[in-house]
Amino acid sequence: MIPRTIVGAINRLITKFPVISVTGPRQSGKTTILKSAFSDYTYVSLENPDILQFAVFDPRGFLAQYPKRCIFDEVQRAPTLFSFLQQVVDDENEPGMFILSGSQNFLLVQGITQSLAGRVAVLKLLPFGREELAGSGSAPASINEALFWGAYPRLFDKKIVPVDYYTNYLMTYVERDVRQMKNISDLATFRRFLGLCAGRCGSLLNLVALGNDCGITHNTARAWLSVLEASYIVFLLQPYHRNFSKRLTKTPKLYFFDTGIVCSLLGIRSSGELSNHAMQGQLFENYVISEFMKAAFHRGRSPDLFFWRDKTGHEIDCIIAGGEHEIPVEIKSAQTVCDDFFRNIRYFNKLRRERGGSVIYGGEEMQRRTEATVFGWKNFMEAYRAFGTEKQADLLI
Repeated sequence: MIPRTIVGAINRLITKFPVISVTGPRQSGKTTILKSAFSDYTYVSLENPDILQFAVFDPRGFLAQYPKRCIFDEVQRAPTLFSFLQQVVDDENEPGMFILSGSQNFLLVQGITQSLAGRVAVLKLLPFGREELAGSGSAPASINEALFWGAYPRLFDKKIVPVDYYTNYLMTYVERDVRQMKNISDLATFRRFLGLCAGRCGSLLNLVALGNDCGITHNTARAWLSVLEASYIVFLLQPYHRNFSKRLTKTPKLYFFDTGIVCSLLGIRSSGELSNHAMQGQLFENYVISEFMKAAFHRGRSPDLFFWRDKTGHEIDCIIAGGEHEIPVEIKSAQTVCDDFFRNIRYFNKLRRERGGSVIYGGEEMQRRTEATVFGWKNFMEAYRAFGTEKQADLLI
């Protein structure tokens, strides 16, 4: 089994909080790692109809049967259970009493904030990060393979062809989770909406245009997008405003947590198709930023990622922020470094009166240049790890 970074975060927090919550998309590996890393806990799945009925109609008796050191999987399916969990936790007040997991973030977080606020540490498990795959020798060998395959565990465990896996994953997601979270009757239109979102990954979000292209109102587009966010299919990268007086873009950018899903929605059927595909640059940008997101979430941290763009068109693809400092990161899929890669970093640094930054490109060499450190696609996670560590001064001029 490929080791998961999040286990370290759970082990750190389980000694401090009575409840740990682990959310994430379906088939991201939640059940596998919880059963493996916490084998001394009783595992209870609320997807089992009999157990779900027990938890919903007799929550007090249910918790009396499982008083401590239990993993409740898909617990959001029994929302009445949360208030009774609060009573048990408040009475015992011991760390590590329960681990809650679920794949529907909105419903789970709603239950937590209403009943377990202050008693629970919330963690997110996404598909494999490149660091996890590389550490096990399972990382794709080329950039196009990485984009095409994505990172869902079952692909690597069962050696499923991405075209087969994602087609069925999306069908299952649309038919099952969407109906549970939102009463969407026109599934064909929702599937078209998904595809239109894929074609806009890495772009500024325009709900009016998205709705018009799909034949729905912008309010419906907003509601459907919230479903995708709550199910860990997409996320919005917010613009960075601090310390700048210029007129800046205030619209977020749309990204997917997994590029394999994007490729499937775009109808890409092999990694070779990406070499000359019009969206390769956007997919590579999506890949890098989603990897940064995974690295933060799997360590139990806030990502603190943004982008920066002014009204004149100057843009920084990603800002890694923290405290009083930030690192501008430019992401380019080209395999040869050229001077144009540094143009926006120069402009950004002139405004903030600082130096430094990172360029991540589709080649493999690392270069310490005066204006920014260049990272190849295989070692770009060093740009993220360097921030806020003692290595920062070495990697960023």
